[in-house]
Amino acid sequence: MNKVAIITDTNSGMPQEMADSLGVYMVSMPFIVDGKEYFEGVDCTYAQFFEMLRSGSDVSTSQPSPESVTALWDEVLKTHDAIVHIPMSSGLSSSCATARGLAADYEGRVFVPDNKRISVSQFQSVLDAVAMAKKGMSAAEICAKLEADALNSSIYLAVNTLDLLKKSGRVTAAGAAFAAVLGIKPVLQIQGEKLDAFAKVRGMANAEKTMLDAIQKDLHGRFAGKRVKILTAYSGDESVGIDWQNKVQEFFGDTTIERYPLPISICCHVASDVRGIAVTEYEEA
Repeated sequence: MNKVAIITDTNSGMPQEMADSLGVYMVSMPFIVDGKEYFEGVDCTYAQFFEMLRSGSDVSTSQPSPESVTALWDEVLKTHDAIVHIPMSSGLSSSCATARGLAADYEGRVFVPDNKRISVSQFQSVLDAVAMAKKGMSAAEICAKLEADALNSSIYLAVNTLDLLKKSGRVTAAGAAFAAVLGIKPVLQIQGEKLDAFAKVRGMANAEKTMLDAIQKDLHGRFAGKRVKILTAYSGDESVGIDWQNKVQEFFGDTTIERYPLPISICCHVASDVRGIAVTEYEEA
């Protein structure tokens, strides 16, 4: 039997083809559009989601059924000794707590770290777990290391509109209207388990500069002397992601900086044309 299997969900933004090549198992996260449930990467493409969003559809997020998660675990444990299941931060969803509750029935064969990450930082945690498994670390050791390193990342997001955040109650209707009139672009951050406000600036160009300066400060401060990588993210049309990636690469003088689309679970709250950037420590392969 193989020793440790790594499982994550589509909140990580890991492309399915990469997951397949690494032997990572992926749980497709559900989301709701006009009352109908869809599963990311299964019955709704990224482009189709944004077409529905542009048409004015009502969108919200959900979590996978306990039965679908345990069915995957049961299948994987037929060929593996143990599982490390990496969900999104417990501060952003109850899926982590649910998975931990389910794991209690598996007699020490399923480990669920609260890695306090999402999107590209969660993606990096999955890559780290794969690297640790290849080094022969046990599932318990991998879980402990992921939790110890949980806060060793920083994400910033520049949001183009507050409409969906208003719908979800994360910002008031008055605040959203005020921002729209003044062209305010909120910059949000995740440095820990929750999404927090970082800055409010006028125009996307200023929001982009605010994020670049914030990452630069992080690199010279809390990440000074650490082994880190920078990742970019975007929502909606890929041209937005390419343009943002090019700006980040030019700013840091690093053409190896990659880009990934934000998972639909985040886009249900922040809509299209979002720019994101993260700096994260990583496990050497």
